[in-house]
Amino acid sequence: MSNWAQKRFWKQADVTEAEDGFGVALDGRVVKTPAKAALMVPSRVMAEAIAAEWDAQSEAINPESMPFTRSANAAIDKVANQHGEVADMLAEYGDSDLLCYRADSPQELVQRQAAEWDPALDWAEQALGVRLETRIGLLHRRQDTAAMRSLRHAVHGLSPFQLAAFHDLVSMSGSLVLGFAAAQDWRTADDIWRISRLDEAWQAEQWGRDEEAETTAELKRTAFLHAKAFYDFS
Repeated sequence: MSNWAQKRFWKQADVTEAEDGFGVALDGRVVKTPAKAALMVPSRVMAEAIAAEWDAQSEAINPESMPFTRSANAAIDKVANQHGEVADMLAEYGDSDLLCYRADSPQELVQRQAAEWDPALDWAEQALGVRLETRIGLLHRRQDTAAMRSLRHAVHGLSPFQLAAFHDLVSMSGSLVLGFAAAQDWRTADDIWRISRLDEAWQAEQWGRDEEAETTAELKRTAFLHAKAFYDFS
């Protein structure tokens, strides 16, 4: 059975329980991923969220309205089969972390970056045991090898479902530190998203609002908040 049938064919979506996790059944028929694997997730609350998405579909199925289903499919079909490669890719964000590259002027921006970003680096030192060093300007300079090794080990320790969510937390914020900060509840996901958008907010203050850019940013914010919820359900 394909998850992405064009028309709704079921009356009810129910959560099922098995030894290896929780699934969703449509009128008793188990939902599968696009790669035909059983859609089994690690928690009941995640399965309930997926079942609610299926129940909310009208006559025509809209995959874009099913973020938990899509994230679970990605975790099972993609991340689980490429865990090491995905973890290595995300760990590399630490070597060019958004929080480490600072402006040299104007002074107001310099101060704002320090006020918003230094506390996140302080948190990472305490929570992750790693102190990333800041740089002035955009020229890349590698971080300490031992620090990067420690961060890579932490990323590799995430489950496939956690890693699928972590991918979006990191890639959308541009920061490995903020990805961990969101995952580990340093601050609210909304606050962490705002911190990641500091430079864009500064530019808007100087040059005026861009409605198209704001619309795109809001879509990304929604996806970031979903990634946090998916991580928590994992």
